[in-house]
Amino acid sequence: MKRSLSGIKPTGTPHLGNYLGMIGPAISLQKTHETFYFIANYHALTSVRDAKALRLDTLSVAAQFLAFGLDPSNGAFYRQSDVPQVTELSWVLSCMTSMGDLTRAHAYKAAKDRGEEGAINLGVFSYPVLMASDIILFDSDVVPVGQDQVQHIEMARGMAQRFNHYFGETLKEPVELVQSSVAVVPGIDGRKMSKSYNNGIEPLAATKELKKQVMAIVTDSKGLEDKKDPETCNIVNLYKFFASPEELESMKSSYRAGGYGYGHAKLALLEKIESRFSPAREKYNDFMKRPDDLEDILKDGSKKARKVAEGVLDRTLKACGIR
Repeated sequence: MKRSLSGIKPTGTPHLGNYLGMIGPAISLQKTHETFYFIANYHALTSVRDAKALRLDTLSVAAQFLAFGLDPSNGAFYRQSDVPQVTELSWVLSCMTSMGDLTRAHAYKAAKDRGEEGAINLGVFSYPVLMASDIILFDSDVVPVGQDQVQHIEMARGMAQRFNHYFGETLKEPVELVQSSVAVVPGIDGRKMSKSYNNGIEPLAATKELKKQVMAIVTDSKGLEDKKDPETCNIVNLYKFFASPEELESMKSSYRAGGYGYGHAKLALLEKIESRFSPAREKYNDFMKRPDDLEDILKDGSKKARKVAEGVLDRTLKACGIR
């Protein structure tokens, strides 16, 4: 069975973009793949400066994945920092990576465009190397990611290829797995849904807060009776992810006919999100009341992960003459 690997930073509650672009597709791969999924708390250190929040958010992400349907027995579900081989391999890979490659990484280029290149920490600059280590260390076959993460998988593949060129076929070259239909999920302001834009809709939020977020979706100023264009509407572009083809076409027809307001569409979207995610919300809240159980699951997963990691690291260090 092929192995799927992915990780998510513990930086708060997931929004629909996180779920549709990464979490949902990653969990669905359990049917066909052995899954190695981790909570990227080392990656979070590039921006998080609150130890208590980092610990809590780490457990929260664990609860989120389990609530969404992750089966931890199907592979390994672990905390990144519980597998020290990750940082050891990242040094080896950093020696296979040029500065030029890293300066082309999206995060660094964005910081440079903002005039912040001299202020970012080394973790942000070398982020692609640690991410490559996360992937390569477990002989990953596929990595389910959003479109914005494809570059990182390409860079990881390049690092593996370079190592293999110098030291012989040693490291497996990973492949990205992107669902094009959910590559870009619009936020409430029409831009890509992102925590950095604060424009997300959080499916595990309490009903009152979820409704507030949905009702805040930006629309044009057309009134109830006006005909509307469904192809350019943020509400419709979110509704399509949860509605059947017939339901989607019905909403589009109502837009074109007039007499159907944006408020009606928002409530229809809210109903779909509630129906889809309310069971997961209940499971999430239950898990968060049992932090010891979450710790046990992560510790068990780290044991499985370390066993695989040590084998790959040993193979790598022998190949390059270190061990």
